[in-house]
Amino acid sequence: MARDLPLLLTMNSSSTAPRRAQILIVEDEQSIRDILVELFSVLGNEVTAVESLDHALAALAARPYDLLLTDLRLGGRRDGGLQVMASAGLLSPDATVIVLTAYPDQDNRHASLRLGAVHFLEKPVDLHTLADIAARSGISTAVRTAERPPEPSPTLSQR
Repeated sequence: MARDLPLLLTMNSSSTAPRRAQILIVEDEQSIRDILVELFSVLGNEVTAVESLDHALAALAARPYDLLLTDLRLGGRRDGGLQVMASAGLLSPDATVIVLTAYPDQDNRHASLRLGAVHFLEKPVDLHTLADIAARSGISTAVRTAERPPEPSPTLSQR
């Protein structure tokens, strides 16, 4: 990133060079985090993946993000993802926020929506669904959204 900084500073606003999509993944389960990193690690994206609330808060303080995917419960904390979303609302107010959870109760859904989540998805999450959401925000993924297979697509728990 530091190597790109001088180039970014010299570009004027009329430049047609694509901007890099900044993506933050907050997931305490290593296997799910790895799959999400693989999904979003394509040309034009800069992916930051963290496993805890503290690391997420530090990442949010470091730069604004275009897309935030967060688990609702982080490291045993029921409100970890909610705290991430509250901070993102202040530090990355334009980010598309997606909540991933294995605990989809209505209280969590409403709290997430109040804190800026635009999608509240129950695990296991269909990777094509994530790709479709990202595409609507102008963010590329390793899954081609136009080529949805007729059979069930892979989910986070099937890998």
